[in-house]
Amino acid sequence: MSLLVIGSLALDTIETPFGKAERTLGGSATFISTSASYFTSPVRLVGIVGYDFPKEEVEFLKSKNIDVSGLEISETQKTFHWHGKYDFDLNTRESLVTELNAFETFDPVISEKFRDSEYVCLGNLHPALQKKVIAQIAQPKLVMCDTMNFWIEGALNDLLEILKHVNLLVINDSEARELTKEFNLVIAARKIMKMGPQILIIKKGEHGALLFTSDSIFSAPAYPLEEVFDPTGAGDTFAGGLMGWIAKTKDLSTDNLKLAVIYGSTMASLAVEKFSLDGIRHLSNEQIMKRFSEFKKLTFFKEESL
Repeated sequence: MSLLVIGSLALDTIETPFGKAERTLGGSATFISTSASYFTSPVRLVGIVGYDFPKEEVEFLKSKNIDVSGLEISETQKTFHWHGKYDFDLNTRESLVTELNAFETFDPVISEKFRDSEYVCLGNLHPALQKKVIAQIAQPKLVMCDTMNFWIEGALNDLLEILKHVNLLVINDSEARELTKEFNLVIAARKIMKMGPQILIIKKGEHGALLFTSDSIFSAPAYPLEEVFDPTGAGDTFAGGLMGWIAKTKDLSTDNLKLAVIYGSTMASLAVEKFSLDGIRHLSNEQIMKRFSEFKKLTFFKEESL
């Protein structure tokens, strides 16, 4: 059930109309690994932080049964820092400060201990680094990849190359349209799957997510929340829940992939209710399953013949 997570760890400053959190825990690997830890363990984490990264946060990760032996701590540079400000609708954000710091020279080396990982979750990194990681894994059963507009615009050839080597791509609707030059997401999905991935998930924010396999399409709703405080880690939390469930069950059937999408959506809905990682920092199985059950109610209907 080994799940390997590679991505960024950060200290973020987040501003929304509902408040501000300064130098709080962030980064793709942080959200992915924490979310996944509720489903499978240990989660194997590979990343880099600076000398200013709080020791108590390393201890927190360990408390979630996350193996941090792959976490590099720079003695000379600070941790990756991002400062973002969200508009009132929380769909639009402005990057005020981006300081890569130690993350700028991140060159992931997978230890012998981690190379037998069966499931690999490649957080948002340069596609060339993602490819380098894959080359170090012995025989992965499933490789999931995340990307962003920045790489589509600035490293397209590298991105197209990595897509040949991944099984599952998670991307949002605007990225899917930009990558394929297609507005219709169904057409865009088919184009992307011809690039390599056998499974594709297109995230649509507050409108849910679409799962595409070779012979099916599944539409999952977003949970209608009364309060959303911080959407920063929602996508990565979704990926963590998704991959955590897959690693737990070792089942790549279409029905189980649908369940994985709902578990990912469940975790993301819990994450955005508080700032930073606080929405998923201390969850019980009962809390997760209560939200999961509410998701089921959203889509349940009784079949009646005409």
